[in-house]
Amino acid sequence: MPASVVEGFTLGIACVIGLQQLPSALGVPTPDGDHVVVVAGRAFAAFVAHPHWTAAAMTVAVAAIILVGGRLRPAVPFSLVAVVLTTVLAEAAGLKVVRIGALPSGLSAPSLGFLDFSVLWSLAGPALAVAALAALESLLSAAVADGMGVNHKHDPDRELFGQGLANLVVPMFGGVPAAGAIARTAVNVRSGAGSRLAALVHAGVLAVIVYTAAPLVGRIPVAALAGVLLATAVRMVEVGSVRAMARATRSDALVLALTAVATLALDLVKAVILGLVVAGALALRAVARSATLRQMPLHPDLPGDHNMEERALLDEHIVAYRIDGPLLFAAHRFLLELSEVAHVSVVILRMSAVSAVDATGALVLKDAIEKLEHRGMVVLISGIQPDHHQPLDALDAIAHLRSAGRVFGTTREAITAARGHLHREGILVSGQYSP
Repeated sequence: MPASVVEGFTLGIACVIGLQQLPSALGVPTPDGDHVVVVAGRAFAAFVAHPHWTAAAMTVAVAAIILVGGRLRPAVPFSLVAVVLTTVLAEAAGLKVVRIGALPSGLSAPSLGFLDFSVLWSLAGPALAVAALAALESLLSAAVADGMGVNHKHDPDRELFGQGLANLVVPMFGGVPAAGAIARTAVNVRSGAGSRLAALVHAGVLAVIVYTAAPLVGRIPVAALAGVLLATAVRMVEVGSVRAMARATRSDALVLALTAVATLALDLVKAVILGLVVAGALALRAVARSATLRQMPLHPDLPGDHNMEERALLDEHIVAYRIDGPLLFAAHRFLLELSEVAHVSVVILRMSAVSAVDATGALVLKDAIEKLEHRGMVVLISGIQPDHHQPLDALDAIAHLRSAGRVFGTTREAITAARGHLHREGILVSGQYSP
């Protein structure tokens, strides 16, 4: 996946995480709506109408403790410290803030009572869609975590296999299919996680809380958790990395910005797909536009002995060009350059350095040859790669040249044929100018 897409996705998801916390941070009920920007706007409007400064101050305090403390003492878990301090303060001062509320005090007993074999086939399609979405979001979360400084890169196969096993087991306990969560992953990484042991500790702590401390956790203000996630969103964005990516090339900057905006405006999957499509199109365009046309000297390839007059005459009437790079859909510049060749008797096109040819490139070449011949020049071609004959023949790009014997395996053969043409036209006679 292009780095600009990952960087844009990370920037966009950081904004999404931050905007999702706005209702809790401002102490207002979460407005209805599916679009995060719309919901955040409605929450802000509700706050302006009825300000709740306690929740906002608590959120800012928690975020500040985490961000400032993390810079001064990275080894200290300031997220936990900030949440504990604000919870104790809220309890001691009797602050009127929204709390997490009641949590389940245990897990339901495992059961297969939910199985209904009569609906399995009707659920196959939706299940496949959910699996694909969960897989993509999990791998994106892992890719973002990799970019946030994890020492070990994730193994996509192992990630999806483990997720699949988990999603097979959790329904027995009343659970639903789940994917890797970018918000919790980011908190985990920013808290210093560096191995899979962090996930086991995370699960173990949650189990202990559910069975022993659910009432205490239920007293935590949601504004404090909003502060933790806001700090995480800020720390997810590596400003230096974003700035460097934006300065790399205009294409990288465009893909980064487009992916970030699409993550906010659409959803995660559509944003990544859009970023990949645009990045691929720009990369293909850059590759296609890399075809160049270079005039090559004839003298090193001339067979036999030639006097100065003959060489001067050959330079005046024969020009050889080497095409470098791919002849693809964006090779129109090649046509423009080739069509501006000064009037000579023979033009030799050397194609041994052409790396790829598609249908559009073959048509561009055909058009260029026709324009040169319309100006009265003889066009010879040499060095066509074996796998390039098919597109050229399919579009009849060089069919008339082949039938006229003007397609050669080597440049030496093409130059010899060009000299023969000059002899037949009376331009070159035994190394002398024709009268």
